[in-house]
Amino acid sequence: MNIENSSVIPDLDFDSPAARRGRKFRALKDKVATVGIGLGGVSVIIAILLIFFYLLYEVIPMFRAAEAQPWQQNGQVVEPYAVPGKGKTLYMAMEEQAEIGLRVTDRGEMLFFSTTSGEVIESIQAALPADTSITSFALVSENSHTFALGLSNGQALVFKHEYKSTYPDGKRVILPTITYPLGKDPISVANVALAQLTVSGNEGSYALIGGNEGNLKAVFISQTENMFTGDVELEQSTTSLPDLGIKIKKMLLMPDLAWLFVAGEGGKMAVVSLRNHDDPTITQVLNASSSKITTFDLLLGGNAILLGNEKGEVSEWFLVRDEQGSWQMTKIRSFDTGTSPVVDLAIEHRRKGFATIDTAGDLRLYNTTANVNVLVQRVADANASMITMAPRANALLIEENGKLKLWHIDNEHPEVSWSSLWGKVWYEGYDKPEYVWQSSAANNDFEPKFSLMPLAFGTLKAAFYAMILATPLAICGAIYTAYFMVPSLRRKVKPFIELMEALPTVILGFLAGLWLAPFMEENLPGIFVTLLMLPLSILAFAFLWAQMPKQIRWLVPDGWDALLLIPVIILATWFSIAISPSLELALFDGNMRHWLTNDLGIAYDQRNAMVIGIAMGFAVIPTIFSITEDAIFAVPKHLSYGSLALGATPWQTLTRVVMPTASPGIFSAVMIGMGRAVGETMIVLMATGNTPIMDANIFEGMRTLAANIAVEMPESEVGSTHFRILFLAAFVLFMFTFVVNTMAEVIRQRLRNKYGSL
Repeated sequence: MNIENSSVIPDLDFDSPAARRGRKFRALKDKVATVGIGLGGVSVIIAILLIFFYLLYEVIPMFRAAEAQPWQQNGQVVEPYAVPGKGKTLYMAMEEQAEIGLRVTDRGEMLFFSTTSGEVIESIQAALPADTSITSFALVSENSHTFALGLSNGQALVFKHEYKSTYPDGKRVILPTITYPLGKDPISVANVALAQLTVSGNEGSYALIGGNEGNLKAVFISQTENMFTGDVELEQSTTSLPDLGIKIKKMLLMPDLAWLFVAGEGGKMAVVSLRNHDDPTITQVLNASSSKITTFDLLLGGNAILLGNEKGEVSEWFLVRDEQGSWQMTKIRSFDTGTSPVVDLAIEHRRKGFATIDTAGDLRLYNTTANVNVLVQRVADANASMITMAPRANALLIEENGKLKLWHIDNEHPEVSWSSLWGKVWYEGYDKPEYVWQSSAANNDFEPKFSLMPLAFGTLKAAFYAMILATPLAICGAIYTAYFMVPSLRRKVKPFIELMEALPTVILGFLAGLWLAPFMEENLPGIFVTLLMLPLSILAFAFLWAQMPKQIRWLVPDGWDALLLIPVIILATWFSIAISPSLELALFDGNMRHWLTNDLGIAYDQRNAMVIGIAMGFAVIPTIFSITEDAIFAVPKHLSYGSLALGATPWQTLTRVVMPTASPGIFSAVMIGMGRAVGETMIVLMATGNTPIMDANIFEGMRTLAANIAVEMPESEVGSTHFRILFLAAFVLFMFTFVVNTMAEVIRQRLRNKYGSL
């Protein structure tokens, strides 16, 4: 047999039509995959950029400067017009739409007029007693619309301007009226002409204080409604005030009728306590200004005073408790102003803001909480005498040389400044500057507190305690699973742990808030004993297991002995919890929480950072474990085999070869886990108590940026400052994760370059 002919070498044709079609199809698939993967990556980048720019789109309007420009109607600038009526202006105001103005004169004339033309809509003459004249004026507050006229016979009249909108034939018509909160009859205040007058109060309780230096009387009025006739009856009590010892320029009465503030000549201010109506007492007389006081007004809410002087300085004052518990009038902040004397000051009706105009005709807009001057603009000549602001703070009426000018104001977000967002702010009613987040309240006089510091602190605090629990457990578990565990057991353990990541966080939050938090509070000593007993029990069992005869140890297949730790962990946990009541009774008199609070001064909240550490750590463990395990398992085997062959122990091989090589992946796992912890919402929302406080105490709660957005975004008004600050919080969270991940990638690349040559 011919050997050469025994084997037939097939004739392979690599250029057949079928082969060519196969190569073209593979090339097409390769190109489609390349383009698809590229488009997917680019799409992810575009999506992230769109999120970034959308957040900026919502945030940027907060930082736009305020603007003032002459009012326009039908595309035409409204020209200045003559002041309606005669006499000196005592008070000006505008209604909600800034369409109708009110001017009160020293002749008792109350004129409602069009703010764009000056046309008088209605004129009402105050019913002054015969042979009397108006000697003083007092305003309760801008938003109350209530004011009083002091008369030369010692009496006073109280008025309130109101506006009603009707829609005949589908067209809005605003009807202005004057009402009498305390009746049409004059109220006797003092037995001398009311050279000075102040009034305050609300439905049911009012007070009027008037007179002159050395002869001030306070009249306290209670309103009661007759349940049978419906008539309102007034009960009055009159008290004499002590001599203040200063020449009075203006008086202000707080809405709670407990304090009287008096501005005097020489920049002096007197503080009088009216808490005891029968015995008013002078608590302070201080030098509030280095020059003549020109404006003296209550800020919205009536708790703070704005004081302006002839040097152009404006400062804010309110009562603060000292170390002895006494109330002291304290200068809180000064505002950046010009050098010209302040002529008049207008208070915003719904925000902690105000406007000033000086003798140079410069208009300045301020916000007290943000301590910022948002606008400086020349709006008048050197003869402006009065300004008033519309309730929506979108219009300003200026009186100058017997004419009125109407200006449009665009000042949407004056509450925002770097100091109000990230610095300590001295809020009304607080004893010192604080970081506070409190975005809403039950009344319109509320001072919004938009400090992001408590939220940023809470975010880092929650992530810190979660990572303390999750990082060592996840990394150590990944090391054992990838390096020491037998493949058959690894194939069961790894998917089981990764399956934990699919558990909805709302379920974890629900269990943490409603079960874990009360359980930990009831068994607090047992929890701490568990943290101590678990590692000791594991070490003790490992030592005992190593001392067992080989015949016993060989009964357990190699690599499966880790399963023996399961009953050890269960028994150690059960034992720790079981001895908790006895331990608490023996060491803490039956109440560890009470001992922490009263003996150590450590506050304890049921939903606290320790609960978060356990619950959120449980949620973060699968993420860190999975990536770390993959990184360690992917270390080339020839590295570890070579190390072992050279005489290194398995532990030396792990710490000096495997771990450095896998360090880029381990670092990425930790950073991704931290990103997950920082962005977690539902667990911290349900298990922290959601209190925006700055305290590192592990037994107190917190509020995170993500949880705050979830809670308050549905309730915020679209386009409001609150709404946009929530977007700013989202932007801060976005930038934090972006910066952390960028730094993590830089470090990961350096680790890869350093250990990639192993």
